[in-house]
Parts: sequence; C-alpha cells; structure tokens
Amino acid sequence: MTESVFTQPGAGVRFEWGLAGAAELSRVCAALVVVDVLSFTTSVTIAVERGFRVHPFPWNDQAEQYAQRIGAAVAVGRSATTPKRPWSLSPSALRSAPVVPDLVLPSPNGATICAAAQSSGIPVLAGCLRNASAVADLLRSDGYGTPEAPIGVIAAGERWPDGTLRPSVEDLLGAAAVLDGLTGGELSVEAAAAVAVLYGMPDVPAAVRGSASGRELTNYGFGADVDLAVERDASTEVPVLRSGVFTGGRVPRTR
Repeated sequence: MTESVFTQPGAGVRFEWGLAGAAELSRVCAALVVVDVLSFTTSVTIAVERGFRVHPFPWNDQAEQYAQRIGAAVAVGRSATTPKRPWSLSPSALRSAPVVPDLVLPSPNGATICAAAQSSGIPVLAGCLRNASAVADLLRSDGYGTPEAPIGVIAAGERWPDGTLRPSVEDLLGAAAVLDGLTGGELSVEAAAAVAVLYGMPDVPAAVRGSASGRELTNYGFGADVDLAVERDASTEVPVLRSGVFTGGRVPRTR
C-alpha cells in the first residue's frame, strides 16, 4: 500500500504538528515522540525521574473520576494546588510535591495527543528540551530512525481561543532538539526544516522565555516552570508510554 505524501514517506525521521499530525504519523511510524515543552512532557520527564507513574489524560472534568477508579492522585490546575493536592501541570510543583505511585496528569495538548496516540500500539515517548539527547540516543540504540522503522516527532503546539492549533516556538525548538540528535537518519524535508530553525537560533533558552507561551507563564507567576523547561539535556530520563502509563526504560519494537 502506497503511503500518503502527508506521512512523509521514505524518510526515517519525520516531523508534524498537533493531534492531527500525530494521528497521521502514528499510522506509519514505528515510534512517536510527543514534545510539549510548556509544560506536559517537561512535567512527565521530571515526574518519571522522581519515581511517579504518569497517566496522561485529556483536559476535561473526567480526570478526577478516572483517578478515583484506578486509585491514583490527580493533578489540578497550576493555581488550584493545596497542601493536600500539591500536584499540577507545573514542572516546579512536581519537582517538590510528594511522590505517589500513580499520577493522572491532564493537559489540553501533550496529554491529549499521547492519550490518543497510544491506541496506535506503537511506543510513545515524552520528549522535551530537558531530555532531547537522551530520547534520540535511546531511539537510535534501539534501531529506530530508518525507512523501515521510522520515527515521528510531534510538536504539540498550543491552542487559540477557538480551539484551533497555535504552532508554538517552544515546541518547534523542543522537537528540533530531538530531531537534531537523529540526523544520522534520513530526515524528511519537514524534519530538516525544523532542525534548520534550531541551528538559526543562537540562544534557545532566551527564545523560549521570550515566546508568547513563555511570557504568558511568567506573567502568571510561573517563571520557574519556564526556567526548568529550558535546561537543555539536564535529564537522561526517557518516559515511554506503556499500557497507558509513562515509565522509564527501553523502547519495545511493535512494527
């Protein structure tokens, strides 16, 4: 069966945006990396590093019910934390909150994409600036990144008020940092263009801090989250989604 041109056929490393892009690439790729720098995948990386099992969940009012059903804690909005419920989408909150065995972590972008992508049956990895090199190294060492076992890297992006995708600087750069570590494979034009943006950005942390998303979080008093998110390659943790839960470890081949 001939691949659609929109799946970037023939390339070992491919790049797309958002939920629709993830759905397209997950049909043909052997592994998927989701990048949501501010802040889902950064939060997942920090949480898994500390010993949490993280359950991604779409951003809706059913997260609480799901957490109760599986006996997990649930993250709340950044401004809704309390001493009894200290977990939120904030990376800095998860860095200091008590560790629990299982945490349901809802988000409107990264978590929603990951929750949907897991139905494809392929490994789904959480990538960000903090673990970009570790993600790329693990995928390469496990034999991914060839036309026979292609990798799809997804920049989650943000949303406009009407719910449509807003491509974001931080996720473009985060995805490009993962792609940069995969340049030994054959990159699609879309992936190569993303890497070119990274090479043209002399100060990635400053770019993320100065982006619309970075300024928004800082203006709301969560500048510490941005600071953690821009620490490139500060972590060697690679969260992999298995049976609906992010934990660390190797990347099993399913295709």
